[in-house]
Amino acid sequence: MSKAAIFTMKLEPELRAEFMAEAEASHRPASQILRELMREFVLRQRQAREYEEFLQGKVANARKQVRAGDYANADDVEARFAARRAQLLTKAGNADA
Repeated sequence: MSKAAIFTMKLEPELRAEFMAEAEASHRPASQILRELMREFVLRQRQAREYEEFLQGKVANARKQVRAGDYANADDVEARFAARRAQLLTKAGNADA
């Protein structure tokens, strides 16, 4: 990858001094560390955006299902899981025998 762009930024002298000291202590050029931080930032932002899009899609799909009446009410869900619990308890009782 070509390193032709120059990036200029303003920051507090204390932060620059601390950063440069840590870069030197890690035996790495400051520019390398900044590139890594930028790549990590870009990756985190993309992941956050993709996750937000995923969630928005899930919510939109759920809303569509509710509008279409394609959902289980609380009583139906409780009845299904009560039946599952009963099955598991029966199975667990047979396993002890």
